[in-house]
Amino acid sequence: MSPRWIVPIALVLAAAGAGSAQAASFPCAKAEAPDERAVCANLPLNDLDVEMAVRFEILKDLLPMGGRGKLRDDQEAWLAERRSCGADTACLRQAYETRLKTLRAVFSEFAKQGPQ
Repeated sequence: MSPRWIVPIALVLAAAGAGSAQAASFPCAKAEAPDERAVCANLPLNDLDVEMAVRFEILKDLLPMGGRGKLRDDQEAWLAERRSCGADTACLRQAYETRLKTLRAVFSEFAKQGPQ
């Protein structure tokens, strides 16, 4: 594994294990939507949000332009899905797990390609 991959992987692992008082993808102090309030109030959901946001940011910076557009479009669609869960924590957990499975797979495929 090249040194180039150490920092992104370390960031993901650190973020995934951190018990943040604030979700990574939005400020909890300004959370108004039921899904956002539920994520902020539930530490396991918050942790999933942190991992999702970190993986998204890393991939956004690593993918080529066409991939970035698709990643953003997919993220917007996923955010709409998350909003549709409202405060249902089981629905939110499933939405995060599904999105993380996708992001992890993209990250894995990108990592397999190695330095370009």
